[in-house]
Amino acid sequence: MSHKLKRWLYRRADNPKQNLILLGSGFVIFFFGVLILGTAEFVLKSSLSQEILAIIGLIILSAGIILAAIGYLSLSVLRIIRFISDDKYD
Repeated sequence: MSHKLKRWLYRRADNPKQNLILLGSGFVIFFFGVLILGTAEFVLKSSLSQEILAIIGLIILSAGIILAAIGYLSLSVLRIIRFISDDKYD
């Protein structure tokens, strides 16, 4: 693993407040995408606008999942790796 990548991962692991904000933001964005997807499915009649809204909802939902996963991994896995590692990157 390169020196720059390790340093970035360690800095990410050492910032739990920012990681928690990232996790929470990911969940909020995810549920906003679910809301849009539900609106497209149950409120709109079958049409092109329904499909476009559903795709937008899926894109937003996916972005939320990715953000939440990054936050969760930074809070858990990276933190464990940081404690186990002997390397000091500050």
